[in-house]
Amino acid sequence: MRVERCFAFVDLCGFTAFTEHFGDERTVVVLASFRTRVREIAARRGVRVTKWLGDGAMLNSVDTEPVVSMVLELANRSPEDVPLDIRAGLARGAVIMFEGDDYIGRATNVASRLCDAALPGQVLATREVTSQAPRWAAIGEPAPYTAQGFDRPLEACTLQVGRDAVMVTDPCCGLVLPAIAGLDTRFGPDNSVLRFCSTACALSWEQSQRDPTTLVTSVE
Repeated sequence: MRVERCFAFVDLCGFTAFTEHFGDERTVVVLASFRTRVREIAARRGVRVTKWLGDGAMLNSVDTEPVVSMVLELANRSPEDVPLDIRAGLARGAVIMFEGDDYIGRATNVASRLCDAALPGQVLATREVTSQAPRWAAIGEPAPYTAQGFDRPLEACTLQVGRDAVMVTDPCCGLVLPAIAGLDTRFGPDNSVLRFCSTACALSWEQSQRDPTTLVTSVE
């Protein structure tokens, strides 16, 4: 069956060197922390963790914006939480769903190769993905990236959280965002105006006000 999806591959940078320096036990702790964060963010944003890839993961969603938001939240995680830089590649397109839990097609290949091409801390995405990124994301100029298995370089743009003269902190996910028009807003307990990166984070925050144990993640 052919389906349309947005895919992301995320990878912990320097994992092998970290293991050599700190040993297996410390590495397992870091990997467990990374996977916990991925699961928490995916659950809140409605993104599926397709599979674990050792020190990385493959993600997908029907909608593009939640995947972009998730990857940028991961890339801006607290170093105390996950001490290794994260790199990522994103692409969108029609693929074949294989045996119900895997996806075969160009979009998955492009996302994987862009992740390979990304520098530590860098997020690379195709133009189709960046055209559907959240308004608070900053998009770099398109550039060619050499990719194994492709005859021609892949064109991609960098993605990062935008910067402005006035910045606000999402009280749910902790992302520091430019205070642009159109952000989801809610009133805090003291009637202050709170701004969120997405409706998903706003709804998660609202739920936490009714039941504090339900907040999936919090400001670091």
